[in-house]
Amino acid sequence: MFGKIFEIGSLVKHAGDIGGKMREMNEKLKEIRIAGSAAGGLVIVTVNGLQEIVSCKIDPAVFQQGDAELLEELVVDAVNAAVDESRDKQAETMHGLAEGFDISALSETLGKMMPK
Repeated sequence: MFGKIFEIGSLVKHAGDIGGKMREMNEKLKEIRIAGSAAGGLVIVTVNGLQEIVSCKIDPAVFQQGDAELLEELVVDAVNAAVDESRDKQAETMHGLAEGFDISALSETLGKMMPK
């Protein structure tokens, strides 16, 4: 009986470790800034590592053309470029934080708790 209690305690400890790493990762990702641009920088969209748009800059020359459809396409292109690069940065950050984090103990604890 007490063995299961200790296993649950171990599971809770490891879950807390994982939760702390996830919070740390999210904070790092929020600080990352990636800019995506379109049409040689006429539209620049910046996102963070969580793929949240944090700014959008549009060169006034785009407005002078009066082509709303072109502007829409440029914004979409810039957002997609920024999000693509942000996904890469997110994967790098997650990999970096996961290094040195041994989840084998968590797997072992879960394995002990599962009925055979």
